Amino acid sequence: MSTAQIPDILSPEFAQNPYPAYRAMRESAPLIWHEPTQSWIVSRYADVERVFKDKEAQFTTDNYDWQIEPVHGKTILQLSGREHAVRRALVAPAFRGSDLQEKFLPVIEANSRELIDTFRATGSADLVTDYATRFPVNVIADMLGLDKADHARFHGWYTTVIAFLGNLAGDPDVAAAGERTRVEFAEYMIPIIQARRENLGDDLLSALCAAEVDGVRMNDEDIKAFCSLLLAAGGETTDKAIASIFANLLTHPEQLAAVREDRSLIARAFAETLRFTPPVHMIMRQSAVDVELSGGTVPAGATVTCLIGSANRDENRYKDPDRFDIFREDLTTTTAFSAAADHLAFALGRHFCVGALLAKAEVETGVNQLLDAMPDLRLADGFDPVEQGVFTRGPQSLPVLFTPVEA
Repeated sequence: MSTAQIPDILSPEFAQNPYPAYRAMRESAPLIWHEPTQSWIVSRYADVERVFKDKEAQFTTDNYDWQIEPVHGKTILQLSGREHAVRRALVAPAFRGSDLQEKFLPVIEANSRELIDTFRATGSADLVTDYATRFPVNVIADMLGLDKADHARFHGWYTTVIAFLGNLAGDPDVAAAGERTRVEFAEYMIPIIQARRENLGDDLLSALCAAEVDGVRMNDEDIKAFCSLLLAAGGETTDKAIASIFANLLTHPEQLAAVREDRSLIARAFAETLRFTPPVHMIMRQSAVDVELSGGTVPAGATVTCLIGSANRDENRYKDPDRFDIFREDLTTTTAFSAAADHLAFALGRHFCVGALLAKAEVETGVNQLLDAMPDLRLADGFDPVEQGVFTRGPQSLPVLFTPVEA
């Protein structure tokens, strides 16, 4: 297939089902110049892995100056070198080890249970609207010590931010809404941050206010930008991941039965979901020098669009990649939520997703509790889960039926 015959990433055909286009790119056009986004599109696993790992400092995150700074302010994603290492050291402890287990796992469990209690006695639910879109945002609000009564505002903000990030066609209304969100979120958060500094508590926001590494502390703007990033990235991606793990299991009943019987398989099912239907399908980087990749040379100073959704289905990396299989042997579950992962859904290298273990804790808790509440969970009659989205992707609806269970 020639480049001209491959559906454009902005086309309705691509949005409906990008996977055949991904395959065609990997086979015959692994490096494509894309005029509308002014970027080079990279689709093979080996190339995307190389860009993310970037052992020779050939790629930067300078693209985030225009891609995310307008909505979040300057974030940790834009930093490099020592500045990035120090900032990451300030925020990372909350997302791993004892803090995550002792402080935030109870928060995760309580928020999941609270949502499930609203539908467990009804016999039907939409796992997207009733659960997945609400759960991670509620968790983040609780972790930060924010008022969950503002849930609708948080959800509105992160939906607008994600639309801005995925605004590949450059719609001016979407861009303007994203920039308005930055102003609104700052007006909301800065007074809360200042009040928290005066009266530290046991929450994540207090920890960010008090954190110090090598004499460096985060100022109000740093903390606000990180909270904005956390809400959008942690909300949208975990929301899509939970919807997708259930869509994948419900359409593969024998694998759902295996997970129901042996809950230790949830981690495998999550890792395979991240490979098979990742929440984020594309991440951009900027080339610092001319770089040779499959199919040609990316010039210095260019934007590179890395297609995670394609790389994770590369037949040169995975056997039978278009098959959802939680038992596959070419995906390592033990490293799937670390920078040593062999799927690309969390990126790799120094910008590996800081919230990967939080996402794992949320998904494992959520799947466990949902399966307990709905032992005979099944898709609503005649419903076929359909993914939607280009930049981020997942089911918009997932109606299920089950025998009601009293709490």
